[in-house]
Amino acid sequence: MVEGSGSAYLPDIEEMEHRGMTAARRTFISRLASTLTLWAVIAASMALNNAYGFFAIIFVLALMALREYFAMVKQLGTPVFTLTGMLCAAVYLVAGFFYQVTHGNEAVPQLEMAVLAGFLFVIFARQMWRKVADREPLESVAYTLFGLLYVPWMFNFMTKILFLPPLDASGAVTGQYYLVFLLVATKFSDMGAYVFGSLFGRHPFAPHISPKKTWEGFWGALVASLLGGMWVYALMPQRLSALRFGDVMVLSLLLGAVAVVGDLAESIIKRSTQTKDSSRMLPGIGGTLDLIDSLLFTAPLMYFYLRWITDL
Repeated sequence: MVEGSGSAYLPDIEEMEHRGMTAARRTFISRLASTLTLWAVIAASMALNNAYGFFAIIFVLALMALREYFAMVKQLGTPVFTLTGMLCAAVYLVAGFFYQVTHGNEAVPQLEMAVLAGFLFVIFARQMWRKVADREPLESVAYTLFGLLYVPWMFNFMTKILFLPPLDASGAVTGQYYLVFLLVATKFSDMGAYVFGSLFGRHPFAPHISPKKTWEGFWGALVASLLGGMWVYALMPQRLSALRFGDVMVLSLLLGAVAVVGDLAESIIKRSTQTKDSSRMLPGIGGTLDLIDSLLFTAPLMYFYLRWITDL
């Protein structure tokens, strides 16, 4: 009886393990395919060496991610000003881009202050057309403003990085090479955390936020980010002339650590809104917000490191 039940039980375990490995393999392949497709788009814009092409990618990703954020918040039953928020984000991104084209990076702080004041004014003005009865109006304003700061305002640091280095002899931007460094270090961190966590993960990192995150995955993220940053620097040191080797090591490790924080930040939103992914647009990844969540935090870090630590 015991032998019979045991022999019937063992194949079930083996089958479950096989299914788990198959599902993990499919997830990894889907993530890899989606990532390679996005890298192909970035490589194409690099080949064109056109600031407008880079901005178009930033603009589309930011608006798609913001729309996903608003959709997630609506699942809480709290209305948000989706259309107003999207319009504010679009105006901010376009205005910021052309402002830097005409005025350069030095005049950006004035624009940022005007934008933040504009966000507050527009959102509260929008609320004036709705009934004020309980705390729902305040929640709607707060969630909408948070979305504008969390997605387009943070992600727009990529546009700032694009215009931060001096223009070349032909008047073209040169910040795209620093964006490549940022993208590689950040995405290597994401992949390193996933691979190391899947293979060696034993000790939970933040189980109250994301049960699958482990300390092994965190250290894997740092190692992968460091290797990615050093690889990009080795490929084009002249293009990244503002960085010294020590900067590359320190910045890569910082980007790897902050990328983990950015991923956990979105996990907090997903857990609060009881959603698994921001959408199902990208196989193996989820939505646009799932794709750029870590970049929302690493882009500001990269920008301020380049401004405060290097000669840019």
